[in-house]
Amino acid sequence: MRRNRRAKIVATVGPASGSPEMLEALFLAGVDTFRLNFSHGTHDDHAKVHAAIRALELKVGRPIGILQDLQGPKIRVGTIKDGQFSVVAGEQVRFVLSGSNGDKMSIPLPHSEIFKAVTPSDDLLIDDGRVRVRVTGLGNDYIDAKVITGGAISNRKGVNVPSAVLDLSPLTAKDRADLAFGLELGVDWIALSFVQKPGDIIEASGLIGERAGIMAKIEKPAALEHIDDIIRLSDAIMVARGDLGVEIPDEDVPGRQKELIRSCRLAGKPVIVATQMLDSMIAAPTPTRAEASDVATAIYDGADAVMLSAESATGLYPREAVEMMSRIIQSTEHHKLYRSILDASRPGEEKTAPHAVAAAAADLAEAIHASAIVAFTSSGTTAARIARKRPKVAILAITPDQRVSRRLCLLWGAHSVQSKDIKNYEEMVVRATETALTEAFGQRADSIVVVAGIPFGEAGTTNNLRVVQIG
Repeated sequence: MRRNRRAKIVATVGPASGSPEMLEALFLAGVDTFRLNFSHGTHDDHAKVHAAIRALELKVGRPIGILQDLQGPKIRVGTIKDGQFSVVAGEQVRFVLSGSNGDKMSIPLPHSEIFKAVTPSDDLLIDDGRVRVRVTGLGNDYIDAKVITGGAISNRKGVNVPSAVLDLSPLTAKDRADLAFGLELGVDWIALSFVQKPGDIIEASGLIGERAGIMAKIEKPAALEHIDDIIRLSDAIMVARGDLGVEIPDEDVPGRQKELIRSCRLAGKPVIVATQMLDSMIAAPTPTRAEASDVATAIYDGADAVMLSAESATGLYPREAVEMMSRIIQSTEHHKLYRSILDASRPGEEKTAPHAVAAAAADLAEAIHASAIVAFTSSGTTAARIARKRPKVAILAITPDQRVSRRLCLLWGAHSVQSKDIKNYEEMVVRATETALTEAFGQRADSIVVVAGIPFGEAGTTNNLRVVQIG
């Protein structure tokens, strides 16, 4: 089963899409990786969905990726007197660490790390920025602030502190329990929320090891300041535009999105663009034209994948949203300007032999009009190096590792196949040609470009390039 597109689709599973029948419908409509959002649902709920996806995988005979998205720390105000009150611009308010009455001069904020991190002139954003206050003074257990943007403050509303790095681990006790559960299930990716610094990735890596790929969600301004190191330490990146858009100016989000996509492409790491891509399809069978353009922009920029959140989790039209996203991707990738726009943002070549071999494979495949580039990859790195070039020719990634074949469901242009490891040149040629025929990536007498690492089965070595004619 081949997708008629290069970019991938991630869909969030929820009440609207958790049944085996709907999961199959969404996969057939175009989903490559399913996201399990651990901010919602029970372990039992997620276990049932996981089992249904793995059963579907066996039924369709294709690898399907599963992404576990951890909730991360949630900073919220406490209980407000009478449930809520309103504040107006210019008004003075006070936040307190404890002993609150829940009124304007004692708003409960039970997070000591905020009191340690903020300084005068810092802003606090409440309820996704609907209310904005500016710190005017503070003590060990209180923060005085002036209201900049008025509105309602109600029970348990979220608080963002864009200008401060909080002394918080991205993994709460709940996250650690969820992570252990997800790894036991066998998820393919772990999405880490509230990443602020490279050390956050190192902390998670110590718990996850090689059992799943680590995906850093970029949703904090502090992460942008350390982005090169965060990308280097992560296996993939998610541009979490919803939370990021709360903490940085709206007008800066599109530029940051382009920077992140380009940086990930340069590093050869998959990047997902997420949040509100087809938001109106939560309640309508078609998107707005602006939403269609938003998805197309991510594809023109070279994103590996685009993601549906509430559209597929709780919306009225989950299958239609996936079909629409797939059609937008296909239309964009077949547009006459797509290749020139994509090539214009092509990153410079890495000055290493493995990257040079991968780049040469892409150029050679285009020059001889090969039907496919066949990449033998034990860790996924060879396929990622080729995908970094965004070649016109399809990438057929053959790996002996089932976990790698599933993770490759996020990689631009990669059609992954699990197969036994190869041990010599002759076996490589036979396996490449047979797989290209079986997976409909070529016909007899077609040429394919085969890329591998020698010694065979050794991760990270991309050093062999060969042109083979399918016999």
